Amino acid sequence: MTSPCFSLDGEDVPFEPGDTLLAAARRAGRYIPHLCWHPGFAAHGSCRICTVLVAGRAGAACTVAAAEGLEVESNTEELNAHRKNCLLQATAYQMGMEGPHFEEFYPDRPVDASHPDVLLDFNRCILCGLCVRASQAVDGKDVFALVGHGMQTRLAINSVSGRLVDSALAAGDCAAGICPVGAILPKRRGFVIPIGERRYDTGTAADIDRQEAS
Repeated sequence: MTSPCFSLDGEDVPFEPGDTLLAAARRAGRYIPHLCWHPGFAAHGSCRICTVLVAGRAGAACTVAAAEGLEVESNTEELNAHRKNCLLQATAYQMGMEGPHFEEFYPDRPVDASHPDVLLDFNRCILCGLCVRASQAVDGKDVFALVGHGMQTRLAINSVSGRLVDSALAAGDCAAGICPVGAILPKRRGFVIPIGERRYDTGTAADIDRQEAS
């Protein structure tokens, strides 16, 4: 029996019941850029890097269900431009506002280097929630949480002092190594793997994604 398909940039992609567009595309070796999505967890739709056009309407590929006959566009000049920029950034450049003139909206958050093995840079956090879910579902520790609302949303540490050193986090925890943007990093390992041999030195993100999906 032939699998149902949807069209991705003009090519048919087969899917299985329950698949999202991203999951089906990844299995078929087709790359849709993504950042906050992880195969071990339910889709969160935070970063919007995987935004595609479905019959002309924008949607997150990690959350939109695959359906037969859908016409999906991902690799377009407009979408790729949005992935590199945003309307706010473009408007700021047009108005000559190259720097963060509204520093109160972007507070310089302290780096938590208190843990002996793990560094946490709050300034890099994109609030994807992967560390929160990994700590709860995989590690069983509930080390991290997202607190606040709107622009006040931030990553918090579940400890009396609010610092990593007083939490239950261990260097080998899933939550310690799952961050897609390097907000949570192992200490003393910056150049353990030489430049030229690192994960993305030998292939593109699309290449690595296809290898991991196969």
